[in-house]
Amino acid sequence: MSSREKILSAIAGVSTGIKILPEIPDFRILGNLEELFIQSILGNKGEVISKEEFESWLPSMHFSTVISLSSHFKNQSTLSLPENPHELEDLGLAILDGQFGVAENGAIWLEDSNLGLRALPFITEHLVIVLDRNKLVETMHQGYDLIGNAKSGFGLFLAGPSKTADIEQSLVIGAHGAKSLRVVLV
Repeated sequence: MSSREKILSAIAGVSTGIKILPEIPDFRILGNLEELFIQSILGNKGEVISKEEFESWLPSMHFSTVISLSSHFKNQSTLSLPENPHELEDLGLAILDGQFGVAENGAIWLEDSNLGLRALPFITEHLVIVLDRNKLVETMHQGYDLIGNAKSGFGLFLAGPSKTADIEQSLVIGAHGAKSLRVVLV
């Protein structure tokens, strides 16, 4: 019997009966979701600020280019959203609405319909995500339940500014995307 025949014979002998999947426990996080979310964002090297803090912070930063797609800060844009993402190579700040946040790790779900261009959260130098404080879930399990039936063609969880520790075992912030993340809880 050849090696090929042995392999095919072994495959043919595998039982194809229905296998029951294990039950996934209902993971719960005890405590104040907002406080847990804030601690997770801080642990990811991000910052959480109020709407009032953001409104006083923004003018002090003197960004030359700002794109705001947030329903809360529509009038902050200094630049229209171009069709070609290459035109955003010098974008200083992008302001986006997040759909929901996950308390256990600070991940925020961003959906295609709110991004304008998929490159926006990555190409900008600084990123602000506006998030409704009532749209926090405890765990990623609950987060995936929320997006399970999504109709969007693209979405992502973002949990802080870009960072890597691959370069000489040193943490580098902003290596492959935004140098900072501020979350405005409204």
